[in-house]
Amino acid sequence: MKPMLHEGEFVFCTFDKIDDAIVQEAICMLKETEGFSVILPRKTADERNYEYSFVSAWITLMVHSSLDAVGLTAAVSKALAEANISCNVVAGFHHDHVFVARKDGERAMRVLEGISRRR
Repeated sequence: MKPMLHEGEFVFCTFDKIDDAIVQEAICMLKETEGFSVILPRKTADERNYEYSFVSAWITLMVHSSLDAVGLTAAVSKALAEANISCNVVAGFHHDHVFVARKDGERAMRVLEGISRRR
């Protein structure tokens, strides 16, 4: 699955409404009943004084996974949970993306590389 750790730190923010500036900087956006959840580079959030409470590392699984594939998210979350690493998984059209606490980024990479070697 070839995990790739992106440089930088990323944060989850929430907004009642979003503007073009947020859209241009967003890594991911999801409209929920309570508002918009947006993943942004921490630098952007800090520059604009956006509130956040979770600083994460972003890992992309560099394997094309079908949106109807069974088991990849479960295998990833199970392996990370066994290593006591919390994760938030976002499925894109081409790849799955895993967000873990910044402090756990390198350790999560080792866990995910271990899964890659076994498959």
